[in-house]
Order: sequence, then structure tokens, then C-alpha cells
Amino acid sequence: MTRIIADISISLDGFVTGPGPGPDNGLGTGGEALHTWAFSDDPDDRRILREATARSGAVVLGRRLFDLVDGPKGWDDTTGYGAGEVGKPAFVVVTSAPPDSVRLTDLDWTFVTTGLPDAVAAARERAEAASSACGEDLDVVLMGGGATIGSALDAGLVDVLSLHLAPVVLGAGTPLFTGGAPRTLVRRSVTATSTATHLTYDVLG
Repeated sequence: MTRIIADISISLDGFVTGPGPGPDNGLGTGGEALHTWAFSDDPDDRRILREATARSGAVVLGRRLFDLVDGPKGWDDTTGYGAGEVGKPAFVVVTSAPPDSVRLTDLDWTFVTTGLPDAVAAARERAEAASSACGEDLDVVLMGGGATIGSALDAGLVDVLSLHLAPVVLGAGTPLFTGGAPRTLVRRSVTATSTATHLTYDVLG
């Protein structure tokens, strides 16, 4: 069964970027520390990254995040979604209007202009098609940014919340939780490494 998994790195004080994020400073001041685990040699960090990307049948992201990853300082052959770990899933971008051009033309992009629920539905279709092709259950992964994941949680679109809790206090930045609808979570797993505490919750409602 295809699940909708929100997967994001977060600071101890609840921020998914540092202060002042922008086109030339995507994660904000100090925000790079949130993703130290993704470049770690710790075997548990490597396993969690490998398993998460391997199960990705489609990936949803917001327009601001798309502009960063597709920008001149964004993804390349060595950095990107599961770089070096897995084949390239389909990407679905929530946006008010498609971009005029795309730099990363080797990736499969779909731009949805009718809202987040429609984007998640489109990604589910892509993930289910990929599941049928490979004979394995693949998921939709909401990779961000924080506003996209927060909106998805508030709308009841998320089945699983996967947080990578970095040992850093950023003080300000982009918060993940902004006082939206209450949700009941059930902890499924906890893995602590030297760079993060990886937490997985089922979202019950």
C-alpha cells in the first residue's frame, strides 16, 4: 500500500531552516547542521538514508524548495535526493504557475497548480505506477519545505511523519509546527546516532 510520508530534518527548537533562508542561503544561517546526518559515515545514518530513498515512488515539494534545488547552487550529480543511493523518482511540485524553464532536465518533474491535495494525489498515482512496475510497495515522500509539510499535516494528508532531529538550537528560522490542527502520533521507531535522532511516527488523525 502506498503511504504518504513526510520526511524532514529539524532542530531541537523546531526549525527546518536557520534564520534568513533565501536563494543564496537555502537552509538559512546555521541550517546546514540540520543535514549533517545525511552526509555522515555512521552506518545507521547511511542505512536510514538508503531505506528512505529506496522506498520513494514519488516526491512532493513546494515551489520555494524547487527553486532552490533547481537553481544554480542546487542539486548536481553528487548532491540531491538520494544522490548515489537510488534511482530517480518522479517529482511533483506544488506551485501557482510552472517555471519558464528547468535546469535539472534529467529528472521527471510534474507541476500541479491546483493545490496540495491534488499534488499528493498526482504523486500517489506516480508512486503506484512505479510500484506496479517494480513489484514492490513504494511511497510518496513529502520532502518539504516546512510550510508544505505543515500544510499537509494540517490537511490530514500524512500517514507517517519521519523527523531527523539534529542536535542544534537555531533560535529562529522556518518552523515546522505553527499551531495548526492537532494530530495524534504513535511512535514507531527511534534510532540515535552521533549526528541525529531519527524518529518515525504513525499519524492517526
